[in-house]
Amino acid sequence: MKRLNKVLAHADIASRRKADELIATGHVKVNGKVVITQGVKVSDNDSVEVDGIPIFKEEKIYFLFYKPKGVITSVKDEHKRKTVMDYFKHVKERIYPVGRLDLNTSGVLLMTNDGDFANQMMHPKHKIEKVYLVKIQGLANKKNLRPLIYGVKVDGQKTSPARYEIIHINADKKTSIIKLTIHEGRNHQVKKMFDAVNLSVQKLKRERYGTLDLTGLKPGEYRKLSRKEREALGYFFKVV
Repeated sequence: MKRLNKVLAHADIASRRKADELIATGHVKVNGKVVITQGVKVSDNDSVEVDGIPIFKEEKIYFLFYKPKGVITSVKDEHKRKTVMDYFKHVKERIYPVGRLDLNTSGVLLMTNDGDFANQMMHPKHKIEKVYLVKIQGLANKKNLRPLIYGVKVDGQKTSPARYEIIHINADKKTSIIKLTIHEGRNHQVKKMFDAVNLSVQKLKRERYGTLDLTGLKPGEYRKLSRKEREALGYFFKVV
């Protein structure tokens, strides 16, 4: 269920504030009846009209995007930097990113116009695994990485238990490559987790999101998600 003013705004009828005015002045009908009450919620099955004209309902669409390094995870950027939306200019639906990847983090990013899907993918209770390949400054070992297994303090709050695998150690350059698996998504979480064990992240890539990986994609490329793939993520309702 979505608020009626949000539905009108998403359909490009008006801003949310203007949509509230349209509702209050009797211009909007839901299932053939005029609605003037603010805060009304409607479902995808409800018929919504503005001045007798049915609003267009976008087809739900889902993409797996290989976000390149140096691209902002945002619909727009006030500093005119390149955003993920620059790769989807021909897509007519009003899509947006599911969660965020930092400017210098590459890898798996989901894009959609389905708010229910986005909320479910990001909600902590679903514990969807995210796998990162992390290059760090320093020599990793079981002793200095062990705290990650039990959780470390990030912004005053302890992280959930993580899993790690040491992929490679370069003793000459004193760098290490670690595969880290978490199911949370706090701001700059991976970098802050390694900061907490006195290791500095040099390079970061999200290789997997739940059951989805980057197979067949190059940076800047994307593909649609199938119904089967969405269901594998645990998304079983309102699937188109």
